[in-house]
Amino acid sequence: MEKIADLAALIDRHTPRDGSFDTALPRVGLIRSSSQTEPLHTLYKPSCCISAQGRKRAVIGDAVHVYDPAHYLVVGVDLPVIGAVIEASVEHPYLCFRLEFDRGLLAEMIHETPRRDDGFTAAKVSPMTPQLIDAAIRILMLLDAPEDATVLAPLVEREILHRLITGPQGGMMRQIAHGESRLNQIGRAVDYVCRNFGERFAIDDLAGIAGMSASSFYEHFRAVTAMSPLQFRTQIRLQEARRLMIVEGMTAAEAGFRVGYDSPSQFNRDYVRIHQATPHRDVARMRSEGVSA
Repeated sequence: MEKIADLAALIDRHTPRDGSFDTALPRVGLIRSSSQTEPLHTLYKPSCCISAQGRKRAVIGDAVHVYDPAHYLVVGVDLPVIGAVIEASVEHPYLCFRLEFDRGLLAEMIHETPRRDDGFTAAKVSPMTPQLIDAAIRILMLLDAPEDATVLAPLVEREILHRLITGPQGGMMRQIAHGESRLNQIGRAVDYVCRNFGERFAIDDLAGIAGMSASSFYEHFRAVTAMSPLQFRTQIRLQEARRLMIVEGMTAAEAGFRVGYDSPSQFNRDYVRIHQATPHRDVARMRSEGVSA
């Protein structure tokens, strides 16, 4: 595990300031924070997150996941997450490597791999391995060798996926790849809610999109996301409302109406319950701290 310091040094060199950064390598991103952060609502894509330095907490519904240099996180569907960096400083910033999944590549790699069922959870933390760290180091080293990256980066990406497929989260990786797995059936409903959060819908509608009975859908949706469908929609609505207020300067009433609320009082109640502050106070605090939604 001593190579984790080498991975941290690479991330540090390619993140000139705090924030999230795309790289020249497809699907590879880097994250840096030189301080602990307040809980922030965001949307995690299907991906693997490796913290090379510092610690982060991700709250998904009523499930809490902490990942650090000894543990990596895998997310299987789009999920609204309350994320907070809980260990970081100027001298030792939080540094994270993220690889978003290419479902087509995953499907190709596991086509002849024996199936394994690890349940339907859509996010899980597992112990880090030296092999996974080594592969992450080698793919980031290609940022300094663009002439080699076109040929070699896809090979190392396949290696990272191989380590995940053959590791303790192999069952989830298989479900991500298989179009008719329970995870992907729920994923279709999740995608619909993310794109249509302002609309009214019934559980039967989402169950039809997932190809399940209403009772089976509700059970599996909650097992995957740790939330009910309505709780999930509320999280997505309030994330977008916060963005509209901070980035586009909307009032709370305007933002609430835009994301689907008919009642300003209900919007305020939900906002306080999720963000622990009124819209006005929350947005003022985030602006004063220079945080973007």
